[in-house]
Amino acid sequence: MSTAAGSATPRTRLREPRPMLLHALAAGVDLERYFGWRRGRDGDPFLMRFPDFGSAVFTGTPAGAREIFRAPVRLLEPPLPNPIEPMVGPASLILARGERHRKERAVLAPAFHRNRISAYGNIIRDATRAELNGDRIGLPWRPGTTIDARAAARAMTLRVILAAVFGIEEPHRLAEYTAATTEFLTSFGGPLFLVPALRRNMFGLSGWERFTAARARLDALIDAEIDRRRTPGHAGTDMLGLLMETRYTDGSAMSAVDLREQLRTLLVAGHETTATVLVWALYRLHREPGALARLRAELDSAGGDLDPVELAELPYLDAVCQETLRLHTPVPIVLRRLTGDFELRGVPLVAGDTMGLSVQLLHSDPEVWTEPQSFRPERFLERRYSPFEFAPFGGGHRRCVGAALADYELRIVLATLLTAVRLRLSPRFARGRAPWTVPHNIAIGPHAAITFDVLEA
Repeated sequence: MSTAAGSATPRTRLREPRPMLLHALAAGVDLERYFGWRRGRDGDPFLMRFPDFGSAVFTGTPAGAREIFRAPVRLLEPPLPNPIEPMVGPASLILARGERHRKERAVLAPAFHRNRISAYGNIIRDATRAELNGDRIGLPWRPGTTIDARAAARAMTLRVILAAVFGIEEPHRLAEYTAATTEFLTSFGGPLFLVPALRRNMFGLSGWERFTAARARLDALIDAEIDRRRTPGHAGTDMLGLLMETRYTDGSAMSAVDLREQLRTLLVAGHETTATVLVWALYRLHREPGALARLRAELDSAGGDLDPVELAELPYLDAVCQETLRLHTPVPIVLRRLTGDFELRGVPLVAGDTMGLSVQLLHSDPEVWTEPQSFRPERFLERRYSPFEFAPFGGGHRRCVGAALADYELRIVLATLLTAVRLRLSPRFARGRAPWTVPHNIAIGPHAAITFDVLEA
């Protein structure tokens, strides 16, 4: 990035990360620790280079977040090429630019209104109970069973998103969609995510070809569902039904290709991210007995038959989920490419430059957070944090459109689990440092599967 790294004044000249490949490798192995090291060495902001994706000037302070989130909309667009484009597609809301982004967001936003997602409460609770009963891919959660929290969380959240988006609850269709979605998500691993040069055909033997084949199978299911909904009597009241009925301001409907890519985005973004945060919430609670006991007491006092809407509003449950999101934001960076001149934290940037926010650095700023590395949900009961201090879903005009659904789902699933079973964190995870994080599709999560033993059910 020539402006920030080369032509800036001495006050704003940023250090070049060299050798670039070693820096990129370190970031890919553990992004959180790498960014912490870079800020400690180079201050804020700092320059980061990504092989094949260019460079970005990163900040991790509330002042920097304010500048990025309040930058003029006309100056901002998502950076391209983008690591997740093969998964979500160029028509995805995540990658849409300018007027197209405004139009697509206006169409999608009603599907995620709080009044609408409250109707999904029973779907979320039923999906959680189905997993506990062994009605999904795993064994029943019975005493003596060891649970892979990541696999279980993915099963629950996938069932929720399939029901909410497509209205799919029949066992055979659920199994079909689950298999196709799981294959699609798992085939796009870290190497394909981070190294675009690997995205090539090799006589049917490459990881890229396995991924594109899995994407084609999932797209065929989505296209078939769209065609089915166009027949009389199959409109539906789920998100797909709503999107098919919604019109742009000129009266036109979303095209079949655009609709498919928005739906695929909902599957990707609404599945892995919530599942990852749920795993971390269980992990953190079972490393902090006091927090777990306090949450159980709140849930016991509320009663087992509490309506999901009321359940999601319990204060300490909310604080636990917020604190987990602070420590383990599943999408840890916000990137914006500039279409004109801008200054970030004193660094002059020009059109074509990219600026980024490290959400993990923001959430550990010692000027805002006391004992930032500690899991202390009480901090969210003691004060309210501004959107420039706490931004787990990004901010500004591109804040995650599904944030309310993700928040709601996390609270109901966690509460349902903790009232139904008693768990013990496996010994290898009960002590020592937290597992490092690595890319998992659109999100980052623990590099190893975190396991629990079921004590009571």
